[in-house]
Amino acid sequence: MSDGKYFTTTKKGELAELKEQLQSPKKNDKRDAVKKVIANMTVGKDVSSLFSDVINCMQTDSLELKKLVYLYLMNYAKTQPDLAIMAVNTFVKDCVDPNPLIRALAVRTMGCIRVDKITEYLCEPLRKCLQDEDPYVRKTAAICVAKLYDIDPQLVHDQGFIDALQDLLSDANPMVVANAVASLSEIHEYSRTGSVFELNAGTVSKLLTALNECTEWGQIYILDSLALYEPESDKERSNMCERVTPRLQHVNAAVVLSAVKVLMKNVGQLEDAEIQISLYKKLAPPLVTLLSAEPEVQYVALRNINLVVQKHPEILKAHMKVFFVKYNDPIYVKMEKLEIMIRLASEDNIREVLAELKEYATEVDVDFVRKSVRAIGRCAIKVDSSAQRCVDTLLDLIQTKVNYVVQEAIVVIKDIFRKYPNQYESIIATLCENLDTLDEPDAKAAMIWIVGEYAERIDNADELLDSFLENFTEETPQVQLQLLTAIVKLFLKRPSGTQELVQKVLGLSTQESDNPDLRDRGYIYWRLLLTDPAAAKAVVLCEKPLISEETDLLEPSLLDELICHISSLASVFHKPPSSFVEGRVPGRRVAPVALFEDEATLLDLGGGGAESEAPAGDSASVGDLLGDMAGLSVGTAGGNNSLSYVPAKYVWLDEAAGKGLEIKGTFARRGGQMFFDMTFRNGTSQAMGDFAIQLNKNSFGLSIASPLAVPTLAPSDTFDTSLPINNLGAVQRMDPLGKLQIAVKNSVDVFYFAVTVPFFLFLVEEGRLPKKDYLTLWREIDDDAESVAMIGNVSGDADACIAKLEANNVFLVARRSVTDQELLYMSVKFINNITALIEVTIKNGSSDVKVAVRTSLTDIVAGLHETVQSILTASASEC
Repeated sequence: MSDGKYFTTTKKGELAELKEQLQSPKKNDKRDAVKKVIANMTVGKDVSSLFSDVINCMQTDSLELKKLVYLYLMNYAKTQPDLAIMAVNTFVKDCVDPNPLIRALAVRTMGCIRVDKITEYLCEPLRKCLQDEDPYVRKTAAICVAKLYDIDPQLVHDQGFIDALQDLLSDANPMVVANAVASLSEIHEYSRTGSVFELNAGTVSKLLTALNECTEWGQIYILDSLALYEPESDKERSNMCERVTPRLQHVNAAVVLSAVKVLMKNVGQLEDAEIQISLYKKLAPPLVTLLSAEPEVQYVALRNINLVVQKHPEILKAHMKVFFVKYNDPIYVKMEKLEIMIRLASEDNIREVLAELKEYATEVDVDFVRKSVRAIGRCAIKVDSSAQRCVDTLLDLIQTKVNYVVQEAIVVIKDIFRKYPNQYESIIATLCENLDTLDEPDAKAAMIWIVGEYAERIDNADELLDSFLENFTEETPQVQLQLLTAIVKLFLKRPSGTQELVQKVLGLSTQESDNPDLRDRGYIYWRLLLTDPAAAKAVVLCEKPLISEETDLLEPSLLDELICHISSLASVFHKPPSSFVEGRVPGRRVAPVALFEDEATLLDLGGGGAESEAPAGDSASVGDLLGDMAGLSVGTAGGNNSLSYVPAKYVWLDEAAGKGLEIKGTFARRGGQMFFDMTFRNGTSQAMGDFAIQLNKNSFGLSIASPLAVPTLAPSDTFDTSLPINNLGAVQRMDPLGKLQIAVKNSVDVFYFAVTVPFFLFLVEEGRLPKKDYLTLWREIDDDAESVAMIGNVSGDADACIAKLEANNVFLVARRSVTDQELLYMSVKFINNITALIEVTIKNGSSDVKVAVRTSLTDIVAGLHETVQSILTASASEC
């Protein structure tokens, strides 16, 4: 009968019945009861109350029952650590059982139970199992060392288990060797105490011997380790390559790719050219064979082949046809094959490649067609001799009048013009015939560039550009920028008759556009044309650098790194592992969770001593006192105390730019409200009045909360005002984020200037995170998103720093004393609800402070560093 019967019951008092059945003297009844317990546990029912009764079933000679009990124990030991100790004696006894299966099962289960109290008893049985006479027990114990290292690294070092693993590398059984390699590799990756897995010539020879006999997964571990080894001589390198080469014929694709990785790393360094050529030839067939597998394996293989082709294209140059697309290939496979075809394109095969690409351009899949058309252009750029043939192919495709084909062809023809100036301009007339069909930004921008670049050869260039200008405000920024530049080019080449057109586009760009890039470029062109037309020609009509296919290749250093990660996710993503792997890596700084004894009580620092708890502050309203903060009288949370940071005023608009009006200003946050503190000064001999102010769109939506109230200023008069600001305005990303464009109007003129708003202005009074939320957010943010900076000349101890930061809405969540330094864990929240975590490290007796900012939005990191530095180093006059 199927085991499914254990998942159903019609009886009441099921736990009581199970408890009674577990205590039955009959072995079959016990076995059935434990199966029912496991079934309940599997579907999510809580059967932890049966812990003692299940543990008592461990005393049996039935291997099946013992496995079931061990499975239950692994699941509930963490929640019942005190009761789990009851099983220790049985574990120790099972580790010396005559049956090697039971010995291995016992040591494996002890390694899986992550309870410190049991870990203490694991060391001696594990040491015995590492030297067991049975290879199955030894290979199981080898993996158990890595599990133990994850629980307590120091214990593994102290007990000498690393040396025991090193000894297992010389074991006679290949599976033991493979597991020892796997365990050492894992420990080496996470170790912070230096290298624990160093290969030498003798060890490598033993690994190569084991390579022929162990399982496919053991071969992968060994090959990955060999890829990290640097041979001492050319002979040793050649010998290693020769002994790894047979793995290229393995049926498992992962083994093949791991072998390719070893060879790619070493073959290029061989001194004997003949051996190099021979080994390179052996690489091609296995890579080609991988393309006959299922689509998912094909895709992984193609991503790895892409790296191989970039490093050594000659390996697969004779196998172009295997990368031709099949009608039933999934789209992701088609795209990768297309990419490799471009990489392998050369004078020898360009004719058949173009024939294939032209055929692909008639497919029904729009994305694939677009990439195929673009591939034709890339081939023209890569293979000079094929340029004319590629252009003719593109013209044939344009004649099909298929809209998306025509638009993609225009985009790539623009690149061909860049690569081969003054060669193919005769086709411009054909391109202009399709002007009315363009509706995609890329195609429009490309066509506008062509018209502007060759305006002197196109009789009606002004009419063509004017037709685009009719819907200027509705176009994308990409098209607007290209149109502005093209019309300025036209004016510089044909001044007569185009002055009205250039004035129109400059007016639209500077007066009616909200895009700062477009406005800046418009003003630059305007001023260049007004002040120095010769300089305008030198800037706008300068000679452009030629483009090349090489720009699409990976950086050589990145490519070398990815070659060392063939057969891993890094080779699929084409990114280094550090950019996407989460978790511990060598040298990574310890997270706050490691600073406290219990993860569940992270930042729960009550109880006095060196640790103190910051109040949650959840019930405090804006402007209320937060009370005594870790023993400090901080004052109001809104910054309404003597420690609030207000930078000194500086000149925002000088008299020269303001036609006699000078504006000095600074930023302040008082009572939860943002302010611009400004001083207006009339430096002219006439009165100024009718003052008004307006802010442009900005990253934080800052806008004026009330009208500017500045009276008429007599000559030499000054007036101080504090202008309230809110964040209810339009949002537009600026670079840098704090950049703010301001317009001030008076009876003389309108003046434009820009300032950079410091980030302390954006920090709200509700920025203190609860301790649990702080821990959750810390774990969610990758360690690579953390930025560290040093701040010098900080006066005062940790308490003084806390007081300054708290007064400016940088809130303490917890603090920790470690040897001779204080660690402060702080949080901030911006007006747009962005949250960031800040760790401040203050060394006793030093004026240098380390500040680490951790946030998922890296754009705010630099601004936060500047803010913390400004607050901690502020002079008395600024507080």
